[in-house]
Amino acid sequence: MRIAMKNILTCLAVSLVLGGFGCTKVVEVDLETAAPRLVIDASIDWVKGTTGKAQQIVLSTTTGYYSTSFPTVSGAEITITNSANTIFRFTESPGTGIYTCTDFLPVAGESYTLKVALNGQVYTATETCIGVPVIADNIEQDNAGGFGGDEIEIAYYYQDNGNEDNYYLHRIASPAAKYPDYKAKDDQRSQGKLIKEYYSDKELKPGDLVHIQLYGISRRYYDYFRKLLAASGAGSGPFQATPGSVRGNIINQTEFDNYAYGYFRVSEVAMKEYVVK
Repeated sequence: MRIAMKNILTCLAVSLVLGGFGCTKVVEVDLETAAPRLVIDASIDWVKGTTGKAQQIVLSTTTGYYSTSFPTVSGAEITITNSANTIFRFTESPGTGIYTCTDFLPVAGESYTLKVALNGQVYTATETCIGVPVIADNIEQDNAGGFGGDEIEIAYYYQDNGNEDNYYLHRIASPAAKYPDYKAKDDQRSQGKLIKEYYSDKELKPGDLVHIQLYGISRRYYDYFRKLLAASGAGSGPFQATPGSVRGNIINQTEFDNYAYGYFRVSEVAMKEYVVK
């Protein structure tokens, strides 16, 4: 699940366009491009009912605003180590910047350490694999849902664990939207309860297949993702401050100021599909 800084700049550019709504002339701004930084997309997703052995990590760099692609990064040595010092090695498909592992062993509650060695620099991060409850089968549909009562709305349920604080990431994709819908939630007001979540879109129609994914995430990733949403403008009020960049949990052990963007996350994922009636 990759979120690039270019998306943040895109949202800011859209805000500028809306601010000048009465103007019809299109102006291409000569933006100053910062030096490229490494981007480490290390999202380890363990889908319920699978072994979770097949995983991948993607390396790229930041790029100019008007660029249509992200440069890939080759030649890195990437490993993840668990608390028993078992090493899982990620090997690149030559020239792609995509590094894969076929023998990863995900365990809920287990601690993992990522190490990326590249061009004399060593980047590390540590994270715990967070479990997640199942999504209940009884998905509901309301044809008069949404804020205006004129949208198809679906509702799904999952049982929170009342013995601990939990944090969740929701990802919902459907033909009604060009991009998936994301939201990060905690259980502060629903500790130990059956939680009900909603999704609606005015473009949803009968026959559409809705993909629901629920991730167990750490408190650190919850805070990080909410900052990303704020930076991209999602859910932001017009007067909310927008951070210029969002740093994850990956640290350059060789040269601290030469930091990388991205986050090392290890999550169990519950999935459910629903066909709109």
